[in-house]
Amino acid sequence: MFELDPLLLSRIQFAFTISFHILFPSFTIGLAAWLVVLEALWLKTGKPIYADISRHWTKIFAISFGMGVVSGVVLSYEFGTNWSELSRRGGNVIGPLMSYEVLTAFFLEAGFLGIMLFGRDRVPKWVHFFATCMVALGTVISAFWILSANSWMQTPQGHRIDDQGILHVADWWAVIFNPSFPYRLTHMLAAAYLTTAFVVGGIGAWYILRDRCVAHGRIMLGMALSLIVWLAPLQLVIGDMHGLNAREHQPAKIAAVEAHWETQRGAPLILFAWPDTKTESNLYEIAIPELGSLILTHEWDGEIRGLKSFPPEDRPNPVIPFFSFRIMVGIGFIMIALGFIGAVLWLMGRLYTTRWFLRAMTWAAPLGFIAVLAGWFVAEVGRQPWVVYGVLRTADAVSPVPGGSVLASIILFVIVYGIIFGAGIYYMAQIVRRGPDETPPLPEEGEGDPSRRPMAAAGAP
Repeated sequence: MFELDPLLLSRIQFAFTISFHILFPSFTIGLAAWLVVLEALWLKTGKPIYADISRHWTKIFAISFGMGVVSGVVLSYEFGTNWSELSRRGGNVIGPLMSYEVLTAFFLEAGFLGIMLFGRDRVPKWVHFFATCMVALGTVISAFWILSANSWMQTPQGHRIDDQGILHVADWWAVIFNPSFPYRLTHMLAAAYLTTAFVVGGIGAWYILRDRCVAHGRIMLGMALSLIVWLAPLQLVIGDMHGLNAREHQPAKIAAVEAHWETQRGAPLILFAWPDTKTESNLYEIAIPELGSLILTHEWDGEIRGLKSFPPEDRPNPVIPFFSFRIMVGIGFIMIALGFIGAVLWLMGRLYTTRWFLRAMTWAAPLGFIAVLAGWFVAEVGRQPWVVYGVLRTADAVSPVPGGSVLASIILFVIVYGIIFGAGIYYMAQIVRRGPDETPPLPEEGEGDPSRRPMAAAGAP
């Protein structure tokens, strides 16, 4: 009789819920920061177009924020229902970090979110701007604590283990600022800002193509490119630094990401292959000699450890990390290319009239979400078979629950998420489709015509 594996099913369930959840914070973190910029421009210039765009995107922010909160609550429960051993043995470390996120970030956001959403015409403009700043700060603080907890699970330090295998904090500073935390936090925040920039820029390009809300669309596209043109290349540098850190602290993950089976110097950069765990080799390999060592060690003959240097029970399966990493990097290069082309077109005065580029930006709108998911697959699958790297195995962290119960909850989650969040995404799409033009303009003086010099007003690249 077919037996359901509760470990595998629990991993699938958590992967589904965390993948769904991470889409919303990766959008709201960047969107909150962009709303701060819009509010600052409205406060400084008094031009109603900035208030119109801010009001329009605040509605989208509210829906996305709400869905992120709801989907995040589910994850907290899963620590008890599916990963009770992780909670029992590692709760002394992970629990307080997640509590700090609630006590600092969530309370800050909750305190000012009402003013941001409903106080635009009820409080002075500077108060509304301050509330927006506090909400944006709350999203960053939230990312700080969540990434600290997750990074500790990737590169644990500052703890001790008692005779019962329970983890206790020995040094909070070392726990919070663990070796991978600065790189992972910076990488994630940059990814969130890029994700938002491509959504905003893509929708702005879509407005221009449809000849609707053109002035608003130009500002959206111009401001998005102002960020993309420098942040996309910088993200490549941040990712390189993150990779060097992972090579030092999680060498098995790097070996899986690069599909290197043998320890070698002058390792090639494998562009494509199919890692075969049975034969411990790569099928259909396409590689560039020595480039892998140069990228991973910054030396032509740098040594790269292979998967065979680790015991079989300590190796991650390389298939998912290998392909996910290449998807993420490929999207990164597309982002860099689009930012560069957009800057050149702006310098030539053809940014808003080059229809193929506008179409490309429209189609590129969801790329940030795909890159974020691919990056998380690399981080989480590459960490296996450890839930706390080198300390607690995933198989030892799962709850003693029947596989059938986990399967039933997975099916229920898929149905509920599909209905509720599908409706939320549909409503956001309807807001985008209507556009900011249908929002009544605010009675401000000195409106001018912001569409005449949108890139200058937006801080063009």
